[in-house]
Amino acid sequence: MSVRAKKHLGQHFLNDENIARKIAESLSFKDCDEILEIGPGMGVLTKYLIDKGKDLNVVELDRESVAYLLEHFPLLKGKILHGDFLKIDLEEVFKGKQIAIIGNYPYNISSQILFKAIEFRHLVPEFGGMFQKEVAQRITQGPGSKTYGILSVIAQAFYKAEYMFTVPPGVFIPPPKVESGVIRLVRKENYDLPVKAKFFFRVVKTAFNQRRKTLRNSLKSFGLSDNLREDAIFARRPEQLSVEEFIDLAIKLERDNHGNR
Repeated sequence: MSVRAKKHLGQHFLNDENIARKIAESLSFKDCDEILEIGPGMGVLTKYLIDKGKDLNVVELDRESVAYLLEHFPLLKGKILHGDFLKIDLEEVFKGKQIAIIGNYPYNISSQILFKAIEFRHLVPEFGGMFQKEVAQRITQGPGSKTYGILSVIAQAFYKAEYMFTVPPGVFIPPPKVESGVIRLVRKENYDLPVKAKFFFRVVKTAFNQRRKTLRNSLKSFGLSDNLREDAIFARRPEQLSVEEFIDLAIKLERDNHGNR
């Protein structure tokens, strides 16, 4: 029995044992109680995760893949979440346990998967896996780069991000039209922001939605006071700010908004 890759699910099955092993080795798993693999397909990565000495759970939407996994990996009985990762309440499933999330992510929802992991960051000390190369670079890039943007700042506000290695299209069935990139995110020791996370996300997204403009213009909707408008940071463009500077910017805006009420 094998599983047919389904286009509507964005399935590209990894068919290279060496790369699967390297992905499994990209995380340390030391600060987690359990591992969650997203989209295991036919289990090429799963077999290496089973050996990590932690409880392994997998989430899989494809019914055919679930049947394959149960047949070939009997240890997964009772550990397969059959459904959409984006709709799963991780708090409800894992009851406060620390989980490392890993997978070969469908390109069409990979950014949403990352944002969901960040939403549950109190449960996720490590996150890694394979993205479209361009997205992997965006997540891990630093300021001053064309690919530095919303994904970079939001991920790196809570995690240390590292681009691990590039994966060519030919190791997948069917091969995608682009290269892939494997990343690792390790949660920072202090991942609590000194500003409300929702407000911080809004500042970052608003700034980068008009990335060619200076912050003075792109952040007009925040109703900047005359005093704040003169701050030198507002003469810069968003890609010039480090993650720490974005956090400082959000603090200034939050204080300014409270002061203007």
